[in-house]
Amino acid sequence: MEDNHDMTAAESTSYPEAAPSFSPLYQQIKLLLVKRLQAGEWQPGGAIPSEMELAARFKVSQGTVRKAIDEMAADNLVVRRQGKGTFVATHAEQATQYRFLRLTPDDGTPPALQRRLLECRSMRPPPDVRQLLGLPAGETAVQVRRLLLADDLPVVLDDLWLPGTPFRGLTAERLQAWRGPLYRMFEAEFSVRMIRATEKIRAVAAPAEEATLLGVVAGAPLLSVERLSFTYGDRPMELRRGLYHTATHHYRNELG
Repeated sequence: MEDNHDMTAAESTSYPEAAPSFSPLYQQIKLLLVKRLQAGEWQPGGAIPSEMELAARFKVSQGTVRKAIDEMAADNLVVRRQGKGTFVATHAEQATQYRFLRLTPDDGTPPALQRRLLECRSMRPPPDVRQLLGLPAGETAVQVRRLLLADDLPVVLDDLWLPGTPFRGLTAERLQAWRGPLYRMFEAEFSVRMIRATEKIRAVAAPAEEATLLGVVAGAPLLSVERLSFTYGDRPMELRRGLYHTATHHYRNELG
């Protein structure tokens, strides 16, 4: 079948960033489309060309393009809208605004959390943070500390670390003025879109300082969630270490 064949020599010449020749054709097309997203050819929320147009551009069948886009939709890179076309996914979409936040109220109501910024500063990151973010020696990072509250009660204490260069100009004032989801701000004002994330979760006892901020006693049980988020090209762009108070909330995930 066509999807098991390699790209033609003409295609490889026109698009030198093509995947290795042993990749199925639809995966090569997917890689080329992701490269276009990474380069900013199509902006978040904007439409990408039709399957027919892309098939003509890459000189492949429409079915091959459709399979590539199906995978991109499964990866939350694009969104299909019936009768309208395919659009670059954005954190402005209701379905993806809080895509990585799994904290859910026990009463089943939709999460509605308020933010309280505690600190935003540029500094040399600790060695473990520098390693996880892939920062060169001497590179600064932006540290953001904030509380997430439900009905004015703290439920999450977040410590965020961001690479200094892509987030140059991020200040406490800009964070205070922003009203939407934080990832939407990263996308709209810093051209950084979070594509995927990995997490480590463990139970911990609340340290004294963090316990005070969360309004619990020192040593109280908390859920520690360390999330590393990536942008295009699997580049780490945010390390988030959160302490979750789960007296009235729980961490919910869907498997399968």
